[in-house]
Order: sequence, then C-alpha cells, then structure tokens
Amino acid sequence: MSDEWSELAEVIAGHAENYLDGLSRLAGGEGGDATLALLLMEVAQVSLAGAQLGASQDVILSGNWEPPMSEDPDLDEVRAALAERFGEVDDYAEVFDPYKDTGVTAYRLSDDLTAVAADLFHGLRHHRAGRPLEALWWWQYSYFNTWGNHAGAAMRALQALVAHTRLDVVEERTGA
Repeated sequence: MSDEWSELAEVIAGHAENYLDGLSRLAGGEGGDATLALLLMEVAQVSLAGAQLGASQDVILSGNWEPPMSEDPDLDEVRAALAERFGEVDDYAEVFDPYKDTGVTAYRLSDDLTAVAADLFHGLRHHRAGRPLEALWWWQYSYFNTWGNHAGAAMRALQALVAHTRLDVVEERTGA
C-alpha cells in the first residue's frame, strides 16, 4: 500500500473516531443547550473526510472483495437516545437526490446520524485490524452509497435548526 493511502487512512480513521466519540457523548447528554450546534460541527467535520474520499481516486481491493468480519455492533441505543433528545425536531423533510428523485422524503436526524456512525465504525474495524486499504475502500464506497447522503441531509437539517434558534427571536414587549 502506498504512503499516500496510508496517510489518508489515518486521517479518515481520526475523523471517524472523533465523530463516533462526539456522537456518543452528545447522545448521552454532554452537550446541553449546545447539542445541535455541536452535532452540526461533528457532521461538518466528518463530511470533510467524505469530501476527501470523494476527491480521491477509486480505492480498488485486490480480488475486489471485502474480507469477512463479524457483525457490527448495534447502535440502536445511540439512535434512541438521540431521538429522545431531539423530540419533535427528529423528523424533517429532505429531497433524496436532487437530480433523479426530486420528491420530498421523510427523514429522521437520529437515523441519519447513526447511519453515518455505522458505516464509519465498520471501516474503523478494518483499520483497527490492520487493513487500512479495506477501511478506505469501505469508507469511500459507503460514502457514495449511504453515509454521504445521510451526513449531507443531517447537516442541512442541523444547520436549519441552529439558524432557527439564533434567528427566530420573539419580539420583546415593552412595559405598559
């Protein structure tokens, strides 16, 4: 494996670990009133990693197959914790593909954020097992196939929520 691939694998692994750690902490309540803004930052940072993967040449595995692994852990506890924290703002509307599927689709922030986490975690398992090329292949493939869309949709929803908390102010009544 080239040094360029090794360096990229380390960069993406770092972003993936940071995202997973941040998401777990925020789902557990560590963000307080800043949770939405912090999640926006987490998603934006991991989206930068996705953009790096998108700008890279295609990662091709020898034999074009992924080594078998055991099942990935269930992230439903994180998803449920996020859904509880988001409450009524968990559901939002999104256009899945602005070029092919322009209909509005119902999304959930909690689902999107954990879908990103699941794909990143799967790649991290390859990376931790000493298979950085397989990790890169998985992250790149799943970025185009799944987590890139979920991260982009979540980032738009989170940006809108943060903007609403900052811009939608109630006019103060002056004393009578």
